[in-house]
Order: sequence, then structure tokens, then C-alpha cells
Amino acid sequence: MIKAVTINKAIIEKEKWTPKFAYIYKKLETSPKAIELKNFIYEGPTNGVDLRNFIDEGRNYIRISDMRRFFISYSDIRKVELDKIPKKAQLQENDILISRKGTPGISVITTSQDLNNVIGTEVILLRIKKEYSPYYLVAFFNSKVFFEQVVNNLSGAVSSGINHPSLKKLKILYDENLIKNISDKVKKTMSLQVKSSELLDIAKNIYYQKLGVDFLGIKKETFYSVNLSNFSSVDLWSPTYSYPLYVNTIKAIQKKCRTVPLGEITTVKKGDEVGSDNYNKYLDKRGDDISFIRTSDLVNYEVDPLSDFYIPEEIYKELKQDIKINDILFTKDGKIGMTAMITKNDKMIICSGVSRLRLKAEAKKYNLTSEYIFLILSLKETGLYPSIRRTVIASTLPHLREERLKEFEIPVLEKDSIDEITKLIKEAFELKDEKKKLIKEIREEIDNYFEI
Repeated sequence: MIKAVTINKAIIEKEKWTPKFAYIYKKLETSPKAIELKNFIYEGPTNGVDLRNFIDEGRNYIRISDMRRFFISYSDIRKVELDKIPKKAQLQENDILISRKGTPGISVITTSQDLNNVIGTEVILLRIKKEYSPYYLVAFFNSKVFFEQVVNNLSGAVSSGINHPSLKKLKILYDENLIKNISDKVKKTMSLQVKSSELLDIAKNIYYQKLGVDFLGIKKETFYSVNLSNFSSVDLWSPTYSYPLYVNTIKAIQKKCRTVPLGEITTVKKGDEVGSDNYNKYLDKRGDDISFIRTSDLVNYEVDPLSDFYIPEEIYKELKQDIKINDILFTKDGKIGMTAMITKNDKMIICSGVSRLRLKAEAKKYNLTSEYIFLILSLKETGLYPSIRRTVIASTLPHLREERLKEFEIPVLEKDSIDEITKLIKEAFELKDEKKKLIKEIREEIDNYFEI
């Protein structure tokens, strides 16, 4: 369907325009229910704190790369030392965070899990007046309608971003016909997000308790030596492969229980590169386009339901990646060691930097499940450490070969423990899947209002 709108030339000359923005702009300008963002704010916009010294233990430091639409991603979080958070950046529940640079306009609503975090300088904090719904606002901020406005109001020649004055003048459609239904759905997604995270944490704690290894007692040695004979059966000569912390961690696990190589119990298959010419960005996504999942799209142990890039359905059908529910995803390039598990509402193509793992029949004799293996690969001692040991630099990028991934040792607990963990992980991902369904409905409801 072709849409035609008439825009005043004087207005166009004052703004930065893309052709498709004209229709949205006209609808917002002519609607009495479209209000400038500044009218919703009682505190902010405020930027966070500039900290660069990252440590192993401390407060979570939220960078713009940790912000995904609606929620913070803790998959690759950094830690900082800060005794007291500055008052201007102290988070409260239902605050809204907006990315200033990177992909400007990504918006997050804070939950009870986020309150002790420190936000970085490229993160903008907004606190909303009580008479308005922050739940509806974060949904609108993550719509194509708002994102298109952000893109058309960026400034900066080298590293473009959205500044405070430009952000405050953006228009929000505040229509009572939308607000309650969307707000209720966003509240539900927040509850599902928190509950699923809690279930995953419980499953982790059960695993550590049943395994019974004192990981804190394993020393982190700065200097070490290795006998040449240790390399006789390995063709990977790198300092990290022989680092005592990583070597002694798997030895400590094997003293407590049997382990089995990942390649014995799963098939491992990498994704595909489709070529950047075939990507459509979020704003250009067509109705039948399929999410193209890069390593950065594995967030909070799941696939981001609102990825940055999409590909035509015909390429999806041509590649036949055959990704199924309960398949495990594991990143092997770039940010190595990120994990996710596929749910019913996931439909995607994975890039070549992501491997798909699927249970073999052999796993049954160890009573292993996809949920249990997912958990093991998501822990630093059995997922991250083995990755670091076997990672090499290919040209300039870190790379983990699939054959090395198959070498990972999976601890085999007693059947009752595996079953208990499996039940918790299964429930957590059912909640995650329900959350994805709601997020899709929220996005479609706003986009359909604008007929885009």
C-alpha cells in the first residue's frame, strides 16, 4: 500500500529527514494525543558515571552494549569498585534507561534486580512522573515509531548520538486506548524476566551444592611453568591452555564426579554468514523477515526477540539450519562462551560465530538433558574456562574451533540432581518464551496503530 502525506517544506528544512519518517511525523504532528517527552519527566535526563577499571568482583557496570530492548543483559557484564553510587545515578524500580550512542534509543525499564547497578556515561536515566505509566513509555520507546524519531535527531559527525535537548522534544503517542493493555503486558514481561532469572539462579546453586567443589579454594597463580611432556598429547601450545586455575578446576570436578566429553553427547554445527548486503535493520524489517542472530544477540541466556538485523525468508528457507526447541546455542567467535536455549517462539538464522548443539541418543545413558547441559555450559568453571583455554586469535578475532568445543568435559551428577536441575531450567525457559510472545504482541500493537 502506498501512503502519501503533505509536509511543510519549512519544517523539513529544519530537520534531518529520511523519506519513511514523513508518514510517522505527520501522524504525530496532527494527533492531539502526541506529547513531547519532556512533559513526562520529573528527573533527568541524567548520564551515568565514567569508570574504566574493571575487576572480577564488584558492582555491575551497565554499558550501552549491556542494554537490550526492555531489559539489561547480564551475559557479558563488567564489574567495578564503587562504595557509593552518586545520587544522580542511583537506580530505582521502573526507571527508564536509554542508550545515547552505539545504537541510540535502545530503552530499558529497571526491575528489582537492577537497583545496585552502576550506569555508564553513555546511558541516559529518565524518571517518569507518577501520573504517567513507565511501562507504556518503555514499550513506546522500543517501537519503530520512536526509534525512527531518534535516528532522525542524531548529532555528531564521528560518533553520532542523541543529546538531551533532542531527546526531550521527541513525540510520544499517549493514547488511553493503548496504555492500559500495553502497560499490563509490560508489567507481566517484567515479572516473567525476574522469575526466570531466579529459577536459573536456584538451578545453579543446586548444581554447586550437589557437586561439592570449593572453587574459591583453587589458587589463581600469576607465575607457573609447564613440562614439555604435558604438550605431547595436545596440539594447542598457548599459555591459557596450561593456566593452573583452568587445569585445576576441571581436575577438582573430576575428583567429585564422572565427566563426559561434550562431543560424545551432542552434535555441534555452526551457523552461516549470509552477507551484509542481505541484512535488513530493525527499522527496515519487513513483515516476513527472519531474525539474524549474531553473537551479541545472545542475552540473558536466551535469543534476543528484538534483534538488530533481519534477513529475507527465502534465505531462511534456502539455508535450512533446522534449529529446534531445546537446541543450545554457544558463541565461538568474538564474545566466546555466551549461551542460549531455543524456545517455541524463536525463529532465526544463526551466524557462523554461533554453534548449535543438539543432544545425541548417547546422552540418555548418562541421564543428561538439554536443560542440564545448557546450565553446565553457562557456568564459568565448565563453560567459560574451557573456552578461554582453547581460544586462539584468528587474524584479529578470538576464535574457538568446533573440535575444541567438543572437548569440553560435562560433569555427570546423580540422576535425581540432574532431574531437579532440568525441571527448574525447563520452567525458566517456559517463562522466557511467554515473555517473548508478549514482547512481540506489544511491538505489533504499537506498529499497527501507525500502520507500519
